[in-house]
Amino acid sequence: MQSQTQELTASDQLLKLWAWFEANSKAIAVGAALLLIAIFVYSFYTYRQNQKEITAGEALTQVGMSNTGAPLADACLKIAADYAGTLAGQRALLQGATTLFALDKFDAAQAQFQKFLATYPANSLAPQAALGVAACLDAQGKTDLAVGAYQKAIAQTTDATVLTTAKFALARIAEAQGKFADADKLYIEIARAYPNSSMSSEAQMRDMELKTKSSAPAPVAPAPAAATAPATTTPAAPAPFTLSH
Repeated sequence: MQSQTQELTASDQLLKLWAWFEANSKAIAVGAALLLIAIFVYSFYTYRQNQKEITAGEALTQVGMSNTGAPLADACLKIAADYAGTLAGQRALLQGATTLFALDKFDAAQAQFQKFLATYPANSLAPQAALGVAACLDAQGKTDLAVGAYQKAIAQTTDATVLTTAKFALARIAEAQGKFADADKLYIEIARAYPNSSMSSEAQMRDMELKTKSSAPAPVAPAPAAATAPATTTPAAPAPFTLSH
């Protein structure tokens, strides 16, 4: 039996293969046609996506050059809607939200930042959108929510700009609330994390001002006259946090 098996020549194998092709020629032809169709569809889709990306990028560049203020925000959001999914469309959505924030339309800006996070959670610009949400809450006076949002933004990124901006905001909120130890800790963190930088210099300056403020002796009121009841004074509330934008 073994010797008979060994007698099969290359010609025998070729004949068997040819017979298999003849028996399955229809299935092979259909499979080849489907493969060609799939390649064509993929190539066409890739071409259309590339063209869409180019068109979206050109549109975003054009509106950035010819619009400012509210028209810029509207134009960016339209591009974001018309070219959703493209890189330019994603940038347009973030730019539209940022422009609304600059116009002090904090509620509308927050909605667009949140839309960006919901639609493109894995985007590299998501940390900036998270910071935008926190800044919008901060600007609307929703301090407790803003603190949580800033902390969330810090926990989700290693981006130096986002981290520093969020920590500065938290420090100023703490300072405004009279939580000088918390503010001092944040300023020191920033100064140590980015030595020999403008951020470090600003943090050190704020830290020095804070220590001077917290260590200054309270003014001593003159002793009241014997016949006069001591006046009751109410301490001034800390200055509200002002968001720079």
